[in-house]
Amino acid sequence: MQFRHDVRLLRQRATCFLGTLALCMGPALSAEEASMAPEARVARVEAGLSTPVMVKGAVGGKMDLQQRMAFHNVPAVSIALIDQGRVQWARAYGVTSADGENAASVTPDTLFQAASVSKAVSAVGALVLLQQRRLSLDAPANDQLTAWKIPDNDFTRAKPVSLRMLLNHSAGMTVHGYLGYAQGQPLPTLVQVLDGTAPANSDPVRVDVLPGSLWRYSGGGYGVVQLLMAEAAGQPFDRYMQQSVLGPLGMKHSTFAVALPPSQDNTAASGHTADGHAVAGRWHRYPESAAAGLWTTPSDLAQVVLEVQRAADGSAGTLLSHDTAQTMLTRGLGEYGLGLYVEDLGDRTSFSHSGGTTGFRSQLYGYTHSGQGAVIMTNSDNGAALIGEILASISAEYGWPEFKVIEKLAIPGDAARNRQLAGRYALLGKTAELIAEGDRLYLQSDVLGAARRELHAQSATSFFMTEQDMVLNVPPVTDGRTSRFELVSGANTYAATRLE
Repeated sequence: MQFRHDVRLLRQRATCFLGTLALCMGPALSAEEASMAPEARVARVEAGLSTPVMVKGAVGGKMDLQQRMAFHNVPAVSIALIDQGRVQWARAYGVTSADGENAASVTPDTLFQAASVSKAVSAVGALVLLQQRRLSLDAPANDQLTAWKIPDNDFTRAKPVSLRMLLNHSAGMTVHGYLGYAQGQPLPTLVQVLDGTAPANSDPVRVDVLPGSLWRYSGGGYGVVQLLMAEAAGQPFDRYMQQSVLGPLGMKHSTFAVALPPSQDNTAASGHTADGHAVAGRWHRYPESAAAGLWTTPSDLAQVVLEVQRAADGSAGTLLSHDTAQTMLTRGLGEYGLGLYVEDLGDRTSFSHSGGTTGFRSQLYGYTHSGQGAVIMTNSDNGAALIGEILASISAEYGWPEFKVIEKLAIPGDAARNRQLAGRYALLGKTAELIAEGDRLYLQSDVLGAARRELHAQSATSFFMTEQDMVLNVPPVTDGRTSRFELVSGANTYAATRLE
């Protein structure tokens, strides 16, 4: 079990009541102000980054984007900002690779792996086939499959798997995500992936709980979606998506091709591990295309946000009808609709998806009714934390109702107490270390990333960090040191025990 770095789970909500809606939406701009606004607003976003939590009264709380890229060891970040129902600006920062050999300055047209954001785009493609009556949401999936079928067992005989369940992650299917394949490794076919047979490096995709009984994220389920779509379309998945989704939406830089064509290879960013090294071979390949295989840019992905917004708000969508968009944005089990996380905020609905493959992290975010949103892509395993800080800055500049920064009051550190807490612990199967440096205390754990996190005391037995909204609690000290601690993240509590 690992902590999820999904930005959706780190956001902080602030409700916009009708009486303060204008304030939440931000001040109205005159035509002259609007024409001058983009560059000034970009500059404020670049200079306005903040961690999700801040120490109340701390000096110099806002930070510069380039400074935070260096802090998080993220070589490149690319951003597309949506406001008033269109892409207002797109900017890219940094280099495609930190190893020097393949380094070039990134541009808004530089390709990144979308990772699990691919699921949102794939879901659009599945819903297009639904509108064409080539797929059914609620008929048994096996009735729509020919080359391979979901193996029957007591669970599927009690309740068949449907496309709606697969898109909602409620089909009871296994395999959370995929590792991808390094350059030179043989690629399995989709059927080999589904059956977990060589050269696939993942387990078989199977139903192990009653379909429709619980929400559980399953990249494996989207492998079944991929096969359903290819068979319904009568052509390979990547070709169908190019002709029926990417092309019509004007996503001219995007592709689901497992191997990038030479013309696009040189325009792609290299992935980077948490320690800052480029991924061997620059990136992994993902034949699990619907789940994780999209190469794209933030500006291209923004077209998906705009399509959902237009259709959901009743305007003419290029691909989706109003009814289809409403279906996509209606929660099934969990906090998920069809291909998107969904949150009802009263005056609007937020829809989002994050993604992470080896060396890449990305985030798509949009709102209905307000015409706002953003897509942020990075080429580092450390990218999620930076994305959260960028979203906080965007939220402050554009009056979003979420990603508000929390302020917490800290008390002075206690050097003697810190020495009692210092030591090595076991946390979620990995080593974690509490490090005392005088009146300052730090937590270092690979569960949270390579960097150590400063812990700020809010009482003698409770500490908070600023990089994530997490609290570390310790029991009263006995025999001169503590034997355990608990790390609390939202409703989840993770216990750690001392190793020495």
